[in-house]
Amino acid sequence: MNQSIFTVKENLSINPSVFRMTLEGAAAKGHKPGQFVNFQIDGCYLRRPISVCDSTDTTLTVMYKVVGEGTEKLSKIKSGEKLDILTHLGNGFDVTAECSAPLLIGGGIGCPPLFKLAKELIAVGKKPCVLLGFNDPAEVILADDFKELGVDVTVVTKGFVTQADIFVEGKFDYIYTCGPIPMLKAIYDGSKTSGQYSFEERMGCGFGACMGCSCKTKYGNKRICKDGPVLVKEEIIW
Repeated sequence: MNQSIFTVKENLSINPSVFRMTLEGAAAKGHKPGQFVNFQIDGCYLRRPISVCDSTDTTLTVMYKVVGEGTEKLSKIKSGEKLDILTHLGNGFDVTAECSAPLLIGGGIGCPPLFKLAKELIAVGKKPCVLLGFNDPAEVILADDFKELGVDVTVVTKGFVTQADIFVEGKFDYIYTCGPIPMLKAIYDGSKTSGQYSFEERMGCGFGACMGCSCKTKYGNKRICKDGPVLVKEEIIW
């Protein structure tokens, strides 16, 4: 974990409720896919955790949905402003898992962390496919960005991701997924392959001190912010 000051390069609305923010700072380097950052927002007692969508040695890109006071204030921040951010938080996705054709499944605002994951899977010679689920066509994000990486993309805006042909046919050998709990449970129940599941959870400190986001696993209690947010399928208890 690092605490650093970042400069906002842009903070753009990409649909009625979702924003993409790009930040610049030396602590951007070294983020793993699936890790998150924690924003200090003026007037809010607790920091706000947001997954990293992409990163370079000097920039971080995050996407967030305006759902409350904190993210509403975040959406008003302008280019050039400074933000206090805790970086390199959480246990991210492991791209070395034994597979060659993984399926990446994202639900809503759970899609962004899969973008950096897709880039890194491609970099190590794997051929991911992407399945994205949204409640409404107006909410679709990142579909074109994934396509630009050269991966096959399926978008579902009616029904469930588990009803998509690519999931039903099972032409994949591993699953990486992030999204709401009901979606994760349906994927868990509907697939026979192993995989890694990134959980969305309310957090207090965001770095493992308060134990507020603990969950039970087959190997004992784990903290979503510290030991997760990514858990392997075989350890999950519903």
